[in-house]
Amino acid sequence: MTHPAPLDQNPTAPRRAASASVRADAAVTPRFAPVPAGRPRRRYAVLGTGHRAGMYVGAITGPHRDVAELVAWCDPNPARAGFYDAEVGAALGLDGPAGLPRYAPEDLERMIAEQAVDVVVVTTPDHRHAEHVARVQAAGADVVLEKPAATTADGCRAIAESVAATGRDLVMTFNYRYAPRNSALREVIASGAIGRPTSVHFEWLLDTVHGADYFRRWHRDRTCSGSLLVHKSSHHFDLVGWWLDDVPERVFASGGLRFYGDVNAAARGMGPRPARGTGAVGDPWALDLRSDRRLTGLYLEAEQHDGYLRDRDVFTEGISIEDNLSLVVDYRSGVSMTYALNAHCPWEGYGVAVNGTEGRVELTVVERGAVSVDAEGRVVLDPSANPDAVPVAASRPEGEHLVVQRHWEGAREVPIPRGEGGHGGGDALLLMDVFRRDLRLDEDPLGRAAGYRDGLRAAAVGIAAGQSLRTGRAVSIGALDLGSAL
Repeated sequence: MTHPAPLDQNPTAPRRAASASVRADAAVTPRFAPVPAGRPRRRYAVLGTGHRAGMYVGAITGPHRDVAELVAWCDPNPARAGFYDAEVGAALGLDGPAGLPRYAPEDLERMIAEQAVDVVVVTTPDHRHAEHVARVQAAGADVVLEKPAATTADGCRAIAESVAATGRDLVMTFNYRYAPRNSALREVIASGAIGRPTSVHFEWLLDTVHGADYFRRWHRDRTCSGSLLVHKSSHHFDLVGWWLDDVPERVFASGGLRFYGDVNAAARGMGPRPARGTGAVGDPWALDLRSDRRLTGLYLEAEQHDGYLRDRDVFTEGISIEDNLSLVVDYRSGVSMTYALNAHCPWEGYGVAVNGTEGRVELTVVERGAVSVDAEGRVVLDPSANPDAVPVAASRPEGEHLVVQRHWEGAREVPIPRGEGGHGGGDALLLMDVFRRDLRLDEDPLGRAAGYRDGLRAAAVGIAAGQSLRTGRAVSIGALDLGSAL
């Protein structure tokens, strides 16, 4: 059987070697029992058919088809639902599209009832998450939720109240927890090798392909995404809380829109810009939707139905989120974190250092050492498929290093096992827990599976940071009144 190319990543995100179809090291791969004979598959529907839905569609029709069945789409755009329906048909070996029933968002409850849906995968725009979680759970189904949990304090409260009222399950898909490099860092901290943690420094760099992409699409609108502090950084805030086994309490933030947007472009004398990337010639800032089949099928061919433009110029007006951010976050245990996010760097990766009473541990990751431009001046979206267009980055090779140094000792490097799939080798491991966690043979000593409380805590840091940006003052997360879930 021929499967279509994987659709598990944003085409603009770095694709490292771990994104290839390989088997992860046994050290990081959970063990699962066989599926009991005669057990019916759980029935899944997808709510929101943008690019992030692809990871779940591929999992349900691929490695987890023995425990899961895709039964319906819920999206207002027929072209996007049609794109995935064709993907499912190809994955199942059909002569054409799968022909799964389609519903509009206003018919969500009817879909759950008519199709006997057990679980809804929610991959809608961020500001709709809380509403959709509450509606799905009230209709009697469980939820698999893409981050962030919510974009506002009201949204966080709505999710907490929904889970309490319905008793339905909610799985947060924090895939970075499953990246072996991040799991290895948690193991080092939990082992006591650096003693009791006292402070954390965390810097995340987004390059001018991936970082710029947030300023082309709906994420540029704060009312939709809550800003990068919520949409992107919730991954990072979740990691720190998980690494430390701690709860955030207070946030102070500083930042601004200092690179993208029309005002910054004019100040740098950039001159007139094309309104969109598709068709632009020789412009490294442009994203041509014809360059990737996902972008073509999910967005370019879907514009006629809703007018959504996926390739807006990053230097136009109307951007209401920041591209430079700095935070100080205090945790319940007394640990403080300094955090920085920059969305216009020449390379992509991150570094985190945890200081402790007995030493220090450092994780350094280079996901893309340089942004490459082809002979026609266009950014190379997938360097692995175009090696001739990629310069040799000998001074900043892609890779990951975890180093521990105790007081009065030399530094030692900790081996990092190999993962599988995107997001640092975490995607495939996450999906195992999402679709067959009830078949696990062993408890996960790292506690990587995330629930709604984890999602709310991560979102709360970003929400508090946004309030701090507006007021210029530190914000207590408790003052947001997000309930006992935090």
